[in-house]
Amino acid sequence: MLKTAEAVSLGHPDKISDYISSYILDRMIEMDTSVKYAVEVMVKDNTVILGGEIAGNVDLTNITEYVKSALREIGYDGRYATIWGEYAININKVNVINLIGVQSPDINRGVQSGAWGDQGMFVGYACNGPDNINTELYLARKLNRALYDLARNSDNLGLDIKTQITIDERGKINTAIVAIPMLKKQDLEQFIIDTLGQTPAEIIVNGTGIYTYHSSVADCGVTGRKLACDFYSTASPIGGGSPWTKDATKADLTLNMYARYLALENLGRNDDECWVYLSSCIGRKLLPSGLIKTIRDGVITERNLFCIHPPRELIKLFGLDRPIYTHLCRNGLQSLNVVKS
Repeated sequence: MLKTAEAVSLGHPDKISDYISSYILDRMIEMDTSVKYAVEVMVKDNTVILGGEIAGNVDLTNITEYVKSALREIGYDGRYATIWGEYAININKVNVINLIGVQSPDINRGVQSGAWGDQGMFVGYACNGPDNINTELYLARKLNRALYDLARNSDNLGLDIKTQITIDERGKINTAIVAIPMLKKQDLEQFIIDTLGQTPAEIIVNGTGIYTYHSSVADCGVTGRKLACDFYSTASPIGGGSPWTKDATKADLTLNMYARYLALENLGRNDDECWVYLSSCIGRKLLPSGLIKTIRDGVITERNLFCIHPPRELIKLFGLDRPIYTHLCRNGLQSLNVVKS
């Protein structure tokens, strides 16, 4: 049996969009810890479009500079523009279209009472693999981050990177696939082997042969399009919407984090996998449903979970009233132990 997982870097256009929204949210929280925020981002070529709602004691006059600062943090700075020119997004030519409005008063009424700002279903997952995630995803992320770090210090490698790992039932790597921009061909095979700690049966770098045009020049980036990469690949269903574009009351980040937290707490030493399923109701503090499912030696066990923590308690538990959203966007749900209070 072969299992596959994919990872993408912050330089991928969809992740550029996620990161820009997370960066702006961090700046809003620095001004008002109770800000209400839901901003989607689309980036194409050198144009960034912002659309959504922000409500709070905040100043939006520096939005364009926030966008550019987020791009610099990713690595798309002036130096990168000089090296890559027309092949990638150019920070010197970025144009921001701002379509941000204010939060609906109907939603605000429920949130101000300490309730959830949206309804939805959320899923947490844990297994007894490295970092308590499935091995193929762990390896795809590990390789992706190593290549991204390599590219950050390179004059030849670009930041828009995809990695894909396929393993067999023994955990051996069948195929390692890498897409990474190159100005001139560079042999990365030994770097890939060293990073993964084993020699894959097959290594494919840039399957089309040439990969120079990248980021939003080669693709259109939109928030929330890399959820399988952000969460657990095919090992678990995806719950909620995009977690990187909203404040903590919207539940898409908070309850997905809580579900992951509960999955880790309920994963027994001898369990193979654990899933936690939660739901929320807009305008209500308590959760309508909760379920824990574990698998041990092929035997499935399920039990109901009664969640009594209202939004404010979970926001404090995970530190989501602090500007940590870019950290979470960069590192994912497996960084939960870093931000937990």
